[in-house]
Formats: sequence, structure tokens, C-alpha cells
Amino acid sequence: MSNLLPPLGSLGSIAPLPKLPSLQSEDPQGGFSGVLSTAINHVNELSAGAEQQIGNMLQGGSGDMSSVMIAIEKADTAFQMMMQVRNKIVSAYQDIEKMQF
Repeated sequence: MSNLLPPLGSLGSIAPLPKLPSLQSEDPQGGFSGVLSTAINHVNELSAGAEQQIGNMLQGGSGDMSSVMIAIEKADTAFQMMMQVRNKIVSAYQDIEKMQF
């Protein structure tokens, strides 16, 4: 039976994953709203970067299709995650609304 995975020694050339930006708010009093606004700003930055790369490629500028597609997927994944967080927040708010004190 042959092993389909490469030997572990050959994986040394794979670059480590980049560090994700911190969601810590700049303002220590910002709390939850500060974390949310920082996350939304990060999603907006990813989206704007993807749009810029698309425009640059369409105008014949530098850049290859793979890097543009990666930027689009990063922006899409970040947006989908943000929407899931929003859905959880709305669900939690609705659950709190239903509580009787």
C-alpha cells in the first residue's frame, strides 16, 4: 500500500499562515461595540482591496488572476463570517426579548 501523502520533510517549504489582525479595540472603554466596529472596518478593508485588484486587472494593470481570486475569496469569507456573527447577535437579542422578569 503506497502512502499518498508526501514525507514530512518535504513540507518545510510551506510558508506559515499570516497573523490575523487583532480585534482588540483601540479604546479600552469601547467594549463590545469597539470590537464589532473594528471587525466591520477589517471586512470593509478586505472588500475595498478586492475591488481595487479587480479594477486594476480589468484595466490591464499588474496582477494575476490567482491573486485577485484569493482577495475576492478572503473578502467573501470575511463578509459571510460577519453575517453569521450578526445573525447570532440578533438571535441572542430576540432570546433576551422573550425573557420575562
